[in-house]
Amino acid sequence: MPRHIACLTFDADAMSGLISRGLTTPTPVSRGEFSRVAVPRILALLEKYDVHATFFIPGVVIETYPELSKAVHAAGHEIGNHSYTHVPPANLSAEKEENDLRRASELIEKVTGKKPVGYRSPSFDLSPVTADLLIKHGFLYESSMMGHDHSPYRVRTGDNVQLEGPVIFGSETPLIEMPVSWNLDDFPHFEFLRTQAQLMPGLMAANGVLQNWVDDFKYMHDTEEWGVLTYTFHPYVIGRGHRMIFLEKLICELKNMNAVFLSLEEAANEFQQRLPI
Repeated sequence: MPRHIACLTFDADAMSGLISRGLTTPTPVSRGEFSRVAVPRILALLEKYDVHATFFIPGVVIETYPELSKAVHAAGHEIGNHSYTHVPPANLSAEKEENDLRRASELIEKVTGKKPVGYRSPSFDLSPVTADLLIKHGFLYESSMMGHDHSPYRVRTGDNVQLEGPVIFGSETPLIEMPVSWNLDDFPHFEFLRTQAQLMPGLMAANGVLQNWVDDFKYMHDTEEWGVLTYTFHPYVIGRGHRMIFLEKLICELKNMNAVFLSLEEAANEFQQRLPI
């Protein structure tokens, strides 16, 4: 019987993603602070439609807003590891990356009573050792790579990537990849960001983005018996008025196509049952 899964995921970075880019003055900090307004709005909407979701919360945000993190857990949503800071692991030493991973998991365990089983790297940017660290620390899945649009797959380790010559692929591991896409991430579509090294214009009209996101699910629905499409949101982005309307329309459109809304942990476990190692 066909089964098409939609995973709504929220990278609850608050101001940590801006601080990691060196934006520490009052205005960017206040921009991230909007998460305090947005998360309750999002939780109320998810409850209205009985949607199970996944929130990736950096450790520094858990420490800054402990009550928001507790509210996410109390509402029945998964909390995944999003490192301690929001510095991409590709920019960290292996020792620092592992320390941040462990530190974030300990904070999540204090909120939820169990260690997280899912990980998403800040800025979707893994290091060469991230997968090995996740396997070492017992993670079920990670969600930062883009090798498929709606089919989970096993993460490889040991790839040999070189400029002059073919890529030599390594070996598959038990770690499950729940793939993402910048196209299905709200930040590049909707946010204006200017730094010395980067300009992200964003601020697109929501209706065009909505049609693309609905059509990506429709394609999976029409061509596959089983699949998982993962959407990525940031509370301080999606939580603004017209974008909350966008999010509600998306949920309704997907429900009209009989979408099954699961947390990433639930979807990864279903994949594991379908294709065990």
